[in-house]
Amino acid sequence: MTVTAEAPTVAPFRFFDLQVVRTRRLGPSLLRVTFTGEELAAFHGGGRDQSLSLFLPQPGQHAPVLPPAEPGDDGRAWHAAYRAIPPHERAVMRSYTLSGQRRGPAGTVQEIDIDFVLHDDGPAPAGPACRWARDARPGDRATVLGPAVTDNAAVRCRPPQDFDHILMWGDETALPAALGVLAWLPASASAHVFLEVPHRDDIQPVVTAADVSVTWLVRGEGCVTALEALRATRLPECARPYAWLAGESGTMKELRRHLVRERGYDKRTVTFVGYWKRGLSEDALREQPAAA
Repeated sequence: MTVTAEAPTVAPFRFFDLQVVRTRRLGPSLLRVTFTGEELAAFHGGGRDQSLSLFLPQPGQHAPVLPPAEPGDDGRAWHAAYRAIPPHERAVMRSYTLSGQRRGPAGTVQEIDIDFVLHDDGPAPAGPACRWARDARPGDRATVLGPAVTDNAAVRCRPPQDFDHILMWGDETALPAALGVLAWLPASASAHVFLEVPHRDDIQPVVTAADVSVTWLVRGEGCVTALEALRATRLPECARPYAWLAGESGTMKELRRHLVRERGYDKRTVTFVGYWKRGLSEDALREQPAAA
């Protein structure tokens, strides 16, 4: 009798313990934090708009307080245990985009980058993740729930294989994701891209092989709204267009309605991701029924 052993299954996501290596200011509103960790050799980002969950310690804590991850748990039991920890003790959980990953030969340092939007000059006080990033120092600890396989569900930008044009819009919270998508686009692709930032000095270099038209909208200089900018733009006549929209939830829905109702996009070819919602913290947003 021949016995065939099945290949072991790798869970698509797992926890990775991290330590801060360095921080670098990218602009008035943007701060990059670089992390390392012995477990990052098993971290496999899928590029594009790869998202992850970052867990940060509360003020005065040495490391984020999290329940243990049990083998075979689909996440529900773990999340219930996380919610059972008193709010002032459990780790601060926030969603971010992977901005970069660097691998070295076996035994050398592995690093990942996460970019934080700083709200120090806004009308509302800075949130806990913003405060943590602003004060981060080498050696500070964090934990990330990230991808262990490259092809994972936390990569949202998935145009059809035969797409012939991509329309992109993102605000400063979506900037790392937008730049990741642009870096991934092949030379055969064309794109119209709208990126909105608070200050001109927040504008970042764009690296892409595609034929791309990029429009930067600077709120501090009284730019038009996202919808106004899109309506004023003549897009090419394409047989298979695709759209990727990310940023403030209400704006994403408004832009999607415009593309479907006024531009004739098939709604199945419009990927829109609300990274935040005006007037709500991420904790409050998670409490809404729709967040489930």
